[in-house]
Parts: sequence; C-alpha cells; structure tokens
Amino acid sequence: MASEHAAGEGKQKQSLMDKAKEFVADKIAHIPKPEATLDGVTFKGLSRECITLHSNVNVSNPYDHRLPICEVTYTLKCAGREVASGTMPDPGWIAASGTTSLEITAKVPYDFLVSLVRDVGRDWDLDYELQVRLTVDLPIVGNFTIPLSTSGEFKLPTLKDLF
Repeated sequence: MASEHAAGEGKQKQSLMDKAKEFVADKIAHIPKPEATLDGVTFKGLSRECITLHSNVNVSNPYDHRLPICEVTYTLKCAGREVASGTMPDPGWIAASGTTSLEITAKVPYDFLVSLVRDVGRDWDLDYELQVRLTVDLPIVGNFTIPLSTSGEFKLPTLKDLF
C-alpha cells in the first residue's frame, strides 16, 4: 500500500511539473520577439582582388530598451556554389523600439567568378542565394536566432559600368 501511495504521489509531482513546463513554454512562445527582413544582394564595388557585394538586414525591436546582437553569420551561394561566408565582427545593438539596419558585405575573388562564367551567359546575370542567421540576446529567453534567406540574380558590372 505504501508503494502505491508513493507511485501516486510521483505521478502528481510529474503532472504538476508537466503543467509548469507547459505554462512556461506557452508564456515564452507569446513573448514579442524581434523580427527581421533581408534585402536582395547588390554590387557594391571592386578592387584588384575581388568584387564586393552587399545586402542589408533590417531588424525591428519591440522592446523599449536596446538588445545586444550576439552574432550575424552569412553564406552567399552563386550558381549553387558557396562563394563567400563569414561572421560579422562586432554587430552591435538593435535600437530600442525601432529598426536597425545591418550591412552584410561579402567579397568574392575574381578567380572564383571566372569559374562561374558558364552561369553568367551573355547578360552578365548571376543567380544567388544569401542565407543569414541573426542571433539576439533576449531578456529571460536568452539567445534567439532568426534565420533569413533571399535569392535572385544580380548583374555583374561590365567595363562600360566601371568607366
């Protein structure tokens, strides 16, 4: 009889624990979270070694205090091949009750672009996919990662565009 009583008490504790977990999970699920959008990739410039492409991540903050950005990582693929990836150094903060724009810059070496010439064709368009992971430190919740991606095509500059 004592073992039946102990088993019943164990089930009650487990049931109470499950209800507490459900309650906390429900509350966390309904906490306002930052939202983000990702612009398309555009040509920014060129140097002797590479071309520079960029995009902007626009992050809105629902809180009345700024939020630290822990990490922003990105991967840029062109014609299905990874051409650039990295982590933004010191991404900073998301402004309180507002929107913050972060520029992601990717440098693509010329030798890699030459290998993609098959995809470029006569119109100098290059298909791309940009994947970004933005990790923000939320109060109570902790680190919260927003996955973003965009795809499309951008025009490579011609000699006429450069001069």
